[in-house]
Amino acid sequence: MRAVVLAALLLAAPALASAAEWGLIQPGVSTTRAVRERYGAPTRVDRQKVDNYDTESWVYEGDRAPAGIMRMTVDFGLLRETKYHADIVRALQLEPHGSTFNRGVIVNGWGFPDGGGHQGDEEFFVYKDGLLVYFAKDTFNVRLMIFTLPQPRDPTEERR
Repeated sequence: MRAVVLAALLLAAPALASAAEWGLIQPGVSTTRAVRERYGAPTRVDRQKVDNYDTESWVYEGDRAPAGIMRMTVDFGLLRETKYHADIVRALQLEPHGSTFNRGVIVNGWGFPDGGGHQGDEEFFVYKDGLLVYFAKDTFNVRLMIFTLPQPRDPTEERR
């Protein structure tokens, strides 16, 4: 499933408007250099080939993860128009500790979601600016935040 999402993001990179970001990392804009300057060397680097493109995921865990975060994963490699950019952030995943982020923090920081629903026992919020938030089962606390490229909007749709 993750490979399918990864391939879709690689191949469907839209022109950037205003994207959701966190910790000065913005998918489609930030580079490997900017991430390394801000967060240092990752705990580990995972490399894989997706649709014949070499991609990297930098994982920050333990004392290398930002404060309040158990694991931060930064995925690099973006196909924009016909050119592949191996050093551009494609997606950012945050797995926060306990109550680092909750519903109130999410709505105050990113506004009301454009959509949402349930996947199994978990509720999720979707922001077309490029944020997907999963809440831990039976709590208001965030389990996972995924920052991606902005999603296309209907030109007649009002921004929230």
